[in-house]
Amino acid sequence: MISPRAAAAAAMNRANRTKRTAPTAPTARPTRTDIAWSEPFCSEGANCFRLGRGADGRAHIGTTGSAAYVSDSVDALRALISAVKAGAADHLLA
Repeated sequence: MISPRAAAAAAMNRANRTKRTAPTAPTARPTRTDIAWSEPFCSEGANCFRLGRGADGRAHIGTTGSAAYVSDSVDALRALISAVKAGAADHLLA
C-alpha cells in the first residue's frame, strides 16, 4: 500500500513532467527610441559607427544598419574611443 504522501509526490512528479516544454529562445532587447543618435562616422570601406546618448544620460555606440548597440557610461565609452584612436585595438585587426 502506498502512503498518501507518496501518492501526492508521484502525482506532482507526473504533473511537472507534462508541463515541461522546450526551452524558448531569449527575447530580443526592445528597441529604444529615446536615444539621440549623431551622424554616423564612416571609415574606409563599410565600417560606419554611430554614437548616441539616451534620456537617462548613458552613452551608446552601434553600427549603422543594425538595431544592436552597446551601452555604458559616457566616461567608459570615451575611454574606449580614446584607446582605439591611440592604437590599443590594432591587434584585433590582424
